[in-house]
Amino acid sequence: MIKTKKITILGLGSWGYALTMVLHDKGHLINVWEYDKERLKRLEKDRKFDLIQGTEIPENIFLTNDIQEACLGSDLVVFAVPSHGIRSVAKLLKDKNIKPKRILSVAKGLEYETLFSMTEVVADELGYPNADIYALSGPTHAEEVSRKIFTTVVIAGEDELVLKELQEVFAIDYFRVYISQDLRGVELGGAIKNVIAIATGIADGLNLGDNTKAAIITRGLAEISRLGKLSGAKPETFYGLSGLGDLAVTCISQHSRNRYFGEQLGRGRKYQDILNEMKMVAEGVSAAKSIYKLAGEYNVEMPIVREVYNIVYYNKDPKVAVVDLMGRSLKEEES
Repeated sequence: MIKTKKITILGLGSWGYALTMVLHDKGHLINVWEYDKERLKRLEKDRKFDLIQGTEIPENIFLTNDIQEACLGSDLVVFAVPSHGIRSVAKLLKDKNIKPKRILSVAKGLEYETLFSMTEVVADELGYPNADIYALSGPTHAEEVSRKIFTTVVIAGEDELVLKELQEVFAIDYFRVYISQDLRGVELGGAIKNVIAIATGIADGLNLGDNTKAAIITRGLAEISRLGKLSGAKPETFYGLSGLGDLAVTCISQHSRNRYFGEQLGRGRKYQDILNEMKMVAEGVSAAKSIYKLAGEYNVEMPIVREVYNIVYYNKDPKVAVVDLMGRSLKEEES
């Protein structure tokens, strides 16, 4: 049995909380860093987690706004902040001269300016070799993990021995962990699926039915695989947990923020109005911009991503976008 670890979670959003509970149930010592001081005071006082109904924060989980205090003596630092906050948190570590022994990113997305994955952003800011930073991904809704509903994930990185150690750190009866050495593929699948989920949500908002949704998921997976292969990922990765698995759950679940965002677009609501009412981030909004840019750099045809990008950033009518997708020139399925 693996020995108890001291683990720091950076970010107490829904996913940060869910992983905190997994690690707590496994018997590890957990420090959680939360940037919002006022929210932290409320959480410390009543120990009730505010983003998932009916959940609590055990007394032996240490909460702090001091990132140095949070990371002191940690065996593992987990980046659980939204993708747009990854670089700023990594910079905070650098400015405080905090040098984690091992880093795991659980955020999904690409940085628009650099087109770096989340592990690449952390490595770039901290000056670490990419090989020293790992990623966890897969079909995971925090609401279900928090209720200990059976879930499977994949942890990716370069060193197989470290992967096996991290596998043991997280694995518990309701949270099964696989490992992969295709870090590029695992991170790319997790980023693009959010864009495809917006597309399936748009279909829901337009009341287009199950046939349409199945087509978007299937052809969306083809787009993910096409871009992934050209950017150095293994094609088979996209048929695993971080590809098809994550794509499916994000496109069909009522928990999915990206699907919900797309549904509201399909009903005719405006981008900013939807975001203003949402308590949590829909990562596919920023990902659409980044993936569209990355597809252009590789000269990859990604029509679903393109139409989502045009709807979100150029107010294209979703009904027109569907007509344009259906009216494209006919071709073989494999192309």
